[in-house]
Amino acid sequence: MDFALSARAEDACGRMWDFMREQVFPAEPVYEAWRAARGHDDHGTPPVLEELKAEARGRGLWNLFSPELGGLSTVEYASVAEISGWSPVIAPEVTNCGAPDTGNMETLMLFGTTEQRTRWLTPLLEGEIRSAFAMTEPDVASSDARNIETSIVRDGDEYVVDGRKWWITGVADERCRIVIVMGKTDPAGPAHRQQSMILVPRDTPGVEVVRHLPVFGYQDQHGHSELRFTDVRVPAANLLGGEGDGFRIAQARLGPGRIHHCMRALGMAERALALMVERAKARVAFGRPLADQGTVREAIALSRIEIDQARLLVLKAADLVDRYGAKGARTEIAAIKVAAPRVCLDVLDRAIQLHGGAGVSGDTPLASFWAHARTLRIVDGPDAVHLRSVAREELARERPYRG
Repeated sequence: MDFALSARAEDACGRMWDFMREQVFPAEPVYEAWRAARGHDDHGTPPVLEELKAEARGRGLWNLFSPELGGLSTVEYASVAEISGWSPVIAPEVTNCGAPDTGNMETLMLFGTTEQRTRWLTPLLEGEIRSAFAMTEPDVASSDARNIETSIVRDGDEYVVDGRKWWITGVADERCRIVIVMGKTDPAGPAHRQQSMILVPRDTPGVEVVRHLPVFGYQDQHGHSELRFTDVRVPAANLLGGEGDGFRIAQARLGPGRIHHCMRALGMAERALALMVERAKARVAFGRPLADQGTVREAIALSRIEIDQARLLVLKAADLVDRYGAKGARTEIAAIKVAAPRVCLDVLDRAIQLHGGAGVSGDTPLASFWAHARTLRIVDGPDAVHLRSVAREELARERPYRG
């Protein structure tokens, strides 16, 4: 077993770190000042992000999430994605590796027709537009996708979409042009064949943004929105795959996306630990630096141990994806989706505690990181669903000795 980075990963990580130090970290206060000046409810596009996108492309840090496009395996990309997690709002977007676009691009690559890929995938890969993925609904437990109530009904050469969705990331961004909507085409069919996915252009008549939903008081630039679809008509050619393929497409889409979230969560945890160490060395209490206090040293040590443990589990899952695909790593993906956000939150909590009042303010990124990381225990399936999956696999496992 070789834990060393490959030559390709070493090179990509080196270029990514240079980009972060020279461009991304200095852009953070510029980005925040732009948003504050215009009002945090304004969902325009900060010029600094477009400048960084051009810089990232010039450095060969574009679309690295895709092995086919970026030339990195899932394991190799893991280390790059972790670095981007040090600045989770800016870095993923400006390298065209941010959610939900990556999952939507992968979905179009796997299931899109030639026409669909030309119209939507190409501008997404170029970073010219953004997209959204509409699965979660307000009136049902969407952790079980079989509950989805949005209807997709065939009417001649069109499909008619009716329903409500919420927590749909990216819709508030003026560049969001296409929404992948999951709904039911056959409510009476087999449980896993009732659902389909269809491409709905954002400006289609009947698509209404009801409201934007802040997370713990933070309003994301791209928004997390509630949508209403009322008699929304789109061409039948907009269907992804065939009728009844929605559940299968969702599983193919969400697996890799969960790994990306976990990779970035480790980056957030590493930055929190770095801030914790810096604070412990610089702050004096009771006549000596915080770093000399036993409880502080314990917090630092536990954080280091837990991050490294979670990273190994993430890399194991990534390696299995490279060898067997997302389906062959489903248990490990479920495990890291629980483990990585929890570790990130634990480290963030220690860092916040060590910073005192500064930790819960906007003077450090810790509070916003915490809000971001806490949502990871819900998005792409809550902890309970993933724990259920891991337990089911464990209960069915053959043992070499039962005692």
